[in-house]
Amino acid sequence: MKRAYSFQEIRAAEQRAIQAGETVSSLMERAGAALAREVQKMYEGDCLFVCGGGNNGGDGFTAARIMQEEGYEVSVLCMAAAFSEACAAAKARYRGEVLGRIPRRRYKLVVDCLFGTGLDRPAAGPYRDLIVFMNSADRVIACDVPSGLSEGGVAMGEAVRAEKTVTMGALKQALLLADGADLSGEISVADIGLSPEGGAEVWEDADAAAQFPGKKSHSNKGGYGSVAILAGHGMPGAPLLSAGAALKSGAGYTELWLPNSVVAGMDAVQIAAARVADRMTCAMVAAKYPACVVGVYDGEPFFCDALAYGMGAGVSPAVKNTLGEIFSTYEHGTLVLDADALNTLAACGTDMLRSKKCPVIVTPHIKEFSRLTGKTVGEILADPVGCAKAFSKQYGVVVVLKNNRTVIAEGDRIAINCTGSPALAKGGSGDVLAGLTAGLAARLAPFEAAAAGSYLLGRAGEIAAKELGEYAPDASDVISRLPATMCSLS
Repeated sequence: MKRAYSFQEIRAAEQRAIQAGETVSSLMERAGAALAREVQKMYEGDCLFVCGGGNNGGDGFTAARIMQEEGYEVSVLCMAAAFSEACAAAKARYRGEVLGRIPRRRYKLVVDCLFGTGLDRPAAGPYRDLIVFMNSADRVIACDVPSGLSEGGVAMGEAVRAEKTVTMGALKQALLLADGADLSGEISVADIGLSPEGGAEVWEDADAAAQFPGKKSHSNKGGYGSVAILAGHGMPGAPLLSAGAALKSGAGYTELWLPNSVVAGMDAVQIAAARVADRMTCAMVAAKYPACVVGVYDGEPFFCDALAYGMGAGVSPAVKNTLGEIFSTYEHGTLVLDADALNTLAACGTDMLRSKKCPVIVTPHIKEFSRLTGKTVGEILADPVGCAKAFSKQYGVVVVLKNNRTVIAEGDRIAINCTGSPALAKGGSGDVLAGLTAGLAARLAPFEAAAAGSYLLGRAGEIAAKELGEYAPDASDVISRLPATMCSLS
């Protein structure tokens, strides 16, 4: 398992190293040497370092000096008017020419040492022009973090598009999140002697595989948990997708409960017709999923090991009432809330969560989380880890904040899921994740179920995209790739 760190956690590690006897310059020397090694791998006889006046620029001056001493032909462009002490020292040690304005020529390779983690607002004026210029090069390497990328991985206006990023000390969360996943290219972590603390888990195949230990021959379905998918009163396709995913999760027993069509105000004939329609619907669903127990939900309590609710439910008083009943009666296992269960919470008040009697996993995408928290989409994207962590602590739930990189939070424990494909950007993917996560929660702890579910969904999306392209796969294609995904982990 890898770990990814915030800018603050890396800065804290740097301060601890300095208190232990390191200097900024000694750390810069190691960073510059590591950067030089990676630049040399891509060197084609034409290289320009673009340096700022901060310590990221100092890394660039150091790398340029090392390469020059080793016989490489390099140039440096620096338009900074002020310099940090360590950067000024590194600049003085570099003996080559320093260009003071953007050249007209195009470079084969440009090294971005402009801002790194030192930018907290969109680049403007000549600095914006420098980023545009760097992006015109044939190839770009970024030092630490592509310039223009925020801590949350969001491009603040113009941002460098790197083919490779050499990040210093440890993996940065910004390189994985939001735009960072597209702007960072291949990521290389340079060991410069830091020991960061905290960080987010970044699961790999072995971590997901560990959630699927070999089954004993002397076992039965009762040993692998039971999961129920509760349909709402809206679109029926969503809970069917969730049930399909739950059936592939490894849970020993899967139930699908469909909405009761009988509503207040019906006369006797209408009630009879609604009940016939319900039985026919159950029969058709049972034919599609013969391994799934299918029934009509009449408000009875659940005793399964995991329950998923909200997919295709709609937002209505009936959904609010059902949610309230679940909170007050379900205490046997883990509750997974998705889609309209979350929208209902947003409309009726998230304080409903305080009445829960069981572990809860919430699985919002960014807009749903915005409605839940009252924060803007921009605020959440700027700090998805912090926002997910805060909501988790406030309500005592596991948060699965879905985006191209999903953040999973249980108090201070964080994971960032890096599997996935744009093929998953299609209706139904969230329903699959809810069912898969619930199926896993039937036998795993909530955090492990959430992290493993996100990881498997992403891997299945990657397989579907490889076989069918990024546009064609639908949610059922992703479900059908879950078995191959699980086999590929071993």
